[in-house]
Amino acid sequence: MEEGKRQKQVATVLQEELNEIFLRLGLNMIDGGMLSISSVKVTPDLLEARIYLSLFQVKDPKAAMKKVEDRAWEIKKHLADKIKHHMRRIPVMHYFLDDTLDYVFKMEEILKDLNTPK
Repeated sequence: MEEGKRQKQVATVLQEELNEIFLRLGLNMIDGGMLSISSVKVTPDLLEARIYLSLFQVKDPKAAMKKVEDRAWEIKKHLADKIKHHMRRIPVMHYFLDDTLDYVFKMEEILKDLNTPK
């Protein structure tokens, strides 16, 4: 099912505000690596948001995700303060690891190996 206009608008606002919150809370740099929000998907009823986190050069991705999950209440509190006048309810946020960069690098390595003469 295709995302509606309102879903896209809310997802964009959430992504912008969450990026700012992560920066302010110091969650954008974890274990010597960088964390960024690659995308946000919102359900049609606007009550749930799936936040996809991209990790770059983070030694332990599971530990980094745990740090974000442990501070989820604090992130939601800051988000609520920012968007409470724009939305009736703050969506329930679920965090997921976006491993598309890892997948791209892995595919590039495979293609490189295929193209090298043996």
